[in-house]
Amino acid sequence: MPTWFSPPLGGVFVVLALLSPALWAADTSADIPYTSMLLGLFGGLAIFLYGMEKMSDALKQAAGANMKNWLARLTTNRFSGVLTGAGVTAVIQSSSVTTVLVVGFTSAGLMTLNQAVGVIMGANIGTTVTAQIIAFKVTKAALAMVAIGFMMFFTSKKEKVQQYGYMVFGLGMIFLGMNMMSDAMAPLRTFAPFIDLMTHMDNVLLAILVAAVFTALVQSSSATTGIVIVLASQGFIPLETGIALAMGANIGTCVTAILASAGKGREALQASTVHVLFNVIGVLIWLPLIGLLADISIQLSPLHPELAGTERLAAEIPRQIANANTLFNLLNTLIMLPFVGAFVWLVRKWFPHKSATESTAQVQTKFIDPAFLATPDIALNQAQLEISRVGRRVSTMLALVPTLAPTGDANDQRQQLGDVRHQLEQVENEVDQLHSAILSYLGKLRREPLSAQHSARQIALVGMTDHLENIADLIVHSLLPIVSRAVKDQLEVSDAMRTTLDALQKTVNDALLNCVNGIRRQDHSLTQQALEVRRELNGLVNQVLAHQAERLADDSPNRLSVFHHEMEWVGAFKHIYTMTRRVAKMQLTSS
Repeated sequence: MPTWFSPPLGGVFVVLALLSPALWAADTSADIPYTSMLLGLFGGLAIFLYGMEKMSDALKQAAGANMKNWLARLTTNRFSGVLTGAGVTAVIQSSSVTTVLVVGFTSAGLMTLNQAVGVIMGANIGTTVTAQIIAFKVTKAALAMVAIGFMMFFTSKKEKVQQYGYMVFGLGMIFLGMNMMSDAMAPLRTFAPFIDLMTHMDNVLLAILVAAVFTALVQSSSATTGIVIVLASQGFIPLETGIALAMGANIGTCVTAILASAGKGREALQASTVHVLFNVIGVLIWLPLIGLLADISIQLSPLHPELAGTERLAAEIPRQIANANTLFNLLNTLIMLPFVGAFVWLVRKWFPHKSATESTAQVQTKFIDPAFLATPDIALNQAQLEISRVGRRVSTMLALVPTLAPTGDANDQRQQLGDVRHQLEQVENEVDQLHSAILSYLGKLRREPLSAQHSARQIALVGMTDHLENIADLIVHSLLPIVSRAVKDQLEVSDAMRTTLDALQKTVNDALLNCVNGIRRQDHSLTQQALEVRRELNGLVNQVLAHQAERLADDSPNRLSVFHHEMEWVGAFKHIYTMTRRVAKMQLTSS
């Protein structure tokens, strides 16, 4: 059985091992620099994780704008979905972000759950890229990479160059942290109690469990696997143990997706469950075959027969672990890809969609998620999709508003108006909830390092959601009271005026709908249509004024009351259209 050692909690394990009374009793004369070793170990680990974060952030900043488009366009079937998931995750180095992004697409109906499963499977393959990079012996270039990367982002004024500089800097920090950890642990090679303890550790399940727990804490399987390879480079971890630890990391990375699905719709829960099933089943398949996986990875990796003992292990095992990790995820995908339909059927059986009677008054966000905040391009795109949900609700509210002075029996009019008021208040409550959630999300995004372009777009999105919420308020607190007074006063509107007012109402309704669809589809032609009806609207307003001029010349006793109602009505729609134009202009200038 393979030896067990916790890679992620390697530092903690070393501390416990060194402080173990059994070890102290076994060899009290061992000359081990405990303080410097622990400082080097934990300091190196901190630098390693910091480098991972900086490199990942820079990659997301540089390529984030394309991530959403790749996922939306390149997932026509399960096979292309796997390739897309692997490619996207290889760039952003976060299978959790990829999974959460996919959840947003399935919630919006832009991607089927079958396609999403393929992307999730491919995401696991993409996370192995970092382990492959780390396994190459390029750590000697760490300081050079740190220096070059620093000069790139410190001296250049071009945003792209700065992002590439952060990538190089982050990669250099990864290698620098690896060097520090390796140097710190080097004395343990000759520490007999430690070597003896390692020899007798053979609990594979415990290794998988600890690696899973640590990965869940740091939320990065790439970081965990990287630390495993660092430890292997000192000859501390046998190959089969390293494979078991990498398997545990694959299970631990599911936790982020599970947390991200909390409070979301059933699609989110279904997608995160697929992620868990895929990784757990993969581990169960290969757990009894770790020896076979180890043999295959040995055949695929370079050997160093000129070395012996610990030195040979240190030279060979890092590459073997990296290859085994890639092979594990690749073979799992090939094995389980034909069973995508079974995965989908199972999770839908476990978590069926809620019926209408089960739905609650609390509307949930569909697209925004804290996982996207580190990638501003994706976060802003997702926020725009969420804003389109607000816009569709506001457009629905405007469509529900009856015409001024509806015809028919007075009691029927009052009943209809009561029903409309109830519907509008319900939708307005949803608008208010989404508005608050979006503003909170965009506020959190503001705390992230944003480029000038990202900052301008964030400001525009804040303005867009605020104006849409203001339109909802105008509908409930301006338009609806006008209709209520008209019904109460039994207002009589001439046929000519009714035709003009209805045309004006339809023009504003259509403009708002085009504006909202332009936001949702990022279609500038629709947004432009919302702006171009201004001349048509002004013509209708002039017709209303002409009708009013004629009406005021009559001797009708209620002509002033009718005039006030009609002009209030026109003024409210003009105000709504003004808000719509502002939203449309912000959409055009921010994308």
